[in-house]
Amino acid sequence: MPLRRRSLLALTLASPAAAQDGPVSIIVPFTPGTGPDILARLVAPVLQASLGQPTVADNRPGASGNIGTQAAARAAPDGRTLLLQANTFVMNPGLFRQVPYDPVGSFAPIIRLSLGELVLTVNPDIPARSAAEFAGLARRDGLDYASPGIGTPQHLAMALFAVETGATLNHIPYRGSAPAIQDLLGRRVAAMVLPLHTALPLAADGRIRLLAIGSPQRSPAAPAVPTMAESGLPGAEVDLWYGLLGPAGLPAPLIARLNGLLNDWLRQPATAAALEAQGMAPVGGSPAAFAEVIARDLARWAAVIRRANISAD
Repeated sequence: MPLRRRSLLALTLASPAAAQDGPVSIIVPFTPGTGPDILARLVAPVLQASLGQPTVADNRPGASGNIGTQAAARAAPDGRTLLLQANTFVMNPGLFRQVPYDPVGSFAPIIRLSLGELVLTVNPDIPARSAAEFAGLARRDGLDYASPGIGTPQHLAMALFAVETGATLNHIPYRGSAPAIQDLLGRRVAAMVLPLHTALPLAADGRIRLLAIGSPQRSPAAPAVPTMAESGLPGAEVDLWYGLLGPAGLPAPLIARLNGLLNDWLRQPATAAALEAQGMAPVGGSPAAFAEVIARDLARWAAVIRRANISAD
């Protein structure tokens, strides 16, 4: 078999010196600066150093991540194309009438890399001091909330909150986070779910109030903010996860090698510090554990989207 057609599996299990086979592409189906992009640029040099293959982040945004995801699904399972995804990956099949991939059948999970914490916030005019109080106000009066757009994790997190609490919440979608946050700060909308690292400086200045963390545990970055479960709303728990996948058929020895390399990297204190600076926490674990998360969240979000009658089409 010509060298250019040899799989990365053969290269990594034999000799790391055969970088002439071409670069490894980590497809990021979102724009630069997003969580998946940041992670891809952290992971790329780790894989390059360990595998001896040039490794690059390849941004292919569009259609809520569907364009880049489709490209990864259609790639040869030789290890030269990987996919860095967020949990929008399992939300989109419920939002669109059709997506060009199967979250389970089209991909081989490699590792869940990290979690990003989300927090329910309100503007200071809203008298609620807890998530339960906010739900009560919304049941009584109805309240507007902002999101970066239809079908975004922030939108679906709030839809889940409404489903679980019976709150009457009116969704105001924006074209991106910046204008949505601006209207939250301007007190033109009552609430918004935000990444914790975005919300903390705004709360420190008194421009918003933090009500509850969506993660199962309190955050070390905001230890005074209770979880949804502690607020009496365990069903409203939600966070962002990010993970690495390959096309279906990726050889098991290569999956195991990549998983081991990245688990070792995630255990390093420097990695934890780099992720914390971006509002993330390391996760790691086995490919099987990541596959279970994908299957679980695929069913969970399909049910939420159906109950909330949300569509991105």
